[in-house]
Amino acid sequence: MKLLSEYRDPELVLRLLGKIEARITRSWRIMEVCGGQTHNLVKYGIPSLLPQAITLVHGPGCPVCVTPRRLIDQAVALAERGVVLCSYGDMLRVPGSRKSLREAKAGGADVRMLYSPLEAVRIARENPGREVVFFAVGFETTAPANGLAVAHAAREGLRNFSLLSAHVLVPPAMEALLTDPDCRIDGFLAAGHVCTVMGCEEYEALAARHRIPIVVTGFEPLDLLQGILELVILLEEGRAEAKNAYGRVVRREGNPEARALLTRIFARVDREWRGIGTIPGSGLDLRSEWKAFDARVKFALDPEKSEEAGECQAGKILKGILKPPQCPLFGTKCTPIAPKGAPMVSSEGACAAYFHFAGFASGAETKESVASAP
Repeated sequence: MKLLSEYRDPELVLRLLGKIEARITRSWRIMEVCGGQTHNLVKYGIPSLLPQAITLVHGPGCPVCVTPRRLIDQAVALAERGVVLCSYGDMLRVPGSRKSLREAKAGGADVRMLYSPLEAVRIARENPGREVVFFAVGFETTAPANGLAVAHAAREGLRNFSLLSAHVLVPPAMEALLTDPDCRIDGFLAAGHVCTVMGCEEYEALAARHRIPIVVTGFEPLDLLQGILELVILLEEGRAEAKNAYGRVVRREGNPEARALLTRIFARVDREWRGIGTIPGSGLDLRSEWKAFDARVKFALDPEKSEEAGECQAGKILKGILKPPQCPLFGTKCTPIAPKGAPMVSSEGACAAYFHFAGFASGAETKESVASAP
């Protein structure tokens, strides 16, 4: 693989921008699905470098952002019951109905930020008298590691380890957006890291079913621009296809071993998405044979839904209907220090990206900024 600097080369950026400009004959609305892509698009100022005929809208591609309050409330309740509650850093700051996990920790709960679910397995092994729960969030990308943690705990006979799964799947969310009357999307940029695990086959079927082009792409400026160029070509030629523009990483079949692990450990379920609602078949929960490691079953967690904050426009932002600055709370009542909605919490959230890179988002960037941004 080449050095990252080669994927930020300003001369190549200009060349790709010229190719995109040359192919455009009408207006197109393109949605990137992944929050990591949103972050870099805004960070490097790509939206305002593109022809005005292209409108980039940001989708629900941040798993932390779409985790509903109900699951945050369940995690907080577990922590306050004396469980060792472990999760990734961003999850600790997401507001629930009453408080966040960080606030629960400040109140004396044993909440720990980890970088890997296998660390939670180690904590369970070293503390046999404590219940340890890993709050598992993420798309198909992180699910294999969380499934592996369950398999390791089972192999070691660790009955004090369990998983609170908040996993969500990308293709069902794309399908839900395409059937939403308020959304208008002409083409998708699909998340390269998800396709590294799952491959492209599901996107091929989705493109054919909804007559919409989908291009799998990466995260660096040249990756994103190449993906946009490939998508513009498909749109201009009227070809509803799925194309892989991230061939250095993604194979059509994905990672067979990771996919097999997911099938063995998890089953698809209906999942509630914060600000969007319940999407059929869009979540992963442990299969019945692994229920001994399911925190919902072990602790008989309350399944009741919780309402979202009325002022927050996170739902419309996650659907690509609004952009973050169009929310009346953005940058005033809602900031990364005091977030009202999850998209302002996560580093991959659209609101946080716009807040941190306001100069880029407002069009103050130059083409050279792509190469000079950290």
